[in-house]
Amino acid sequence: MRGAIRLVAWCLAIALVALPIVGVLRGWFAANRWPVTQLTVQAEFKHVSADEVRAAVLPRLGKGFFALDLDGVQKAVAAMPWVESVEARKRWPDTLVLRIYERQAFARWNDKQLISRQGMVFDAPPSEADMALPSLHGPDARLAEVVSFYAETTKAFGGMHLRITGVALTERGSWSLTTESGAQIVLGDRDQAGRRLRRFLDVFPQIKATHPEGFEYADLRYTNGFAVRWPTTQAPANVNSKSTPNT
Repeated sequence: MRGAIRLVAWCLAIALVALPIVGVLRGWFAANRWPVTQLTVQAEFKHVSADEVRAAVLPRLGKGFFALDLDGVQKAVAAMPWVESVEARKRWPDTLVLRIYERQAFARWNDKQLISRQGMVFDAPPSEADMALPSLHGPDARLAEVVSFYAETTKAFGGMHLRITGVALTERGSWSLTTESGAQIVLGDRDQAGRRLRRFLDVFPQIKATHPEGFEYADLRYTNGFAVRWPTTQAPANVNSKSTPNT
């Protein structure tokens, strides 16, 4: 009996010592002591501004050093459109330090959103520089497929000195490409797109040699060839194409 009483007494003593320490660390007690009043932000600031960060964090400052909610701060900053991730830590006695990593836009999606290099679609007002990004279009559920097809065609045209700036996939599954000059290349369904594109690339050096000014439109959906439309100063021409296009 006496041993049990001694054990309870020891437990109470430990609790009385530990509770104030834990309470301070958790912000339960002395929540307004040692207030955090300084903010240090480490970022490249290409799309996110220091003023925007301060506006998001300011309502959470002024609390005690141990009462400041770092998770809440991180969530508030991470909610900003251009923020990919954020690290938050406290520096004694009164400073909050943030390290912000911005999203890097890879392409525009359906003229309404942007795609990051991590493959995430996000809403953000595009800057003038963003308007020069590749323009990808398609059903939202097939985003990964559109991005993959863009990568494939960009690589295929790499040796031809013809830059692909856009890929479009219709709801019916028809693919088309847009070049840097604004020319459109219609490929049709994905099952035939690869073969049709290789056939076009095989003769493209000849097309480029005879028409250095380029083309406006190429329809590759023909069975035995493809149709090419030249700029308005020239007459339209077909290349080995005798059958109607199919999708």
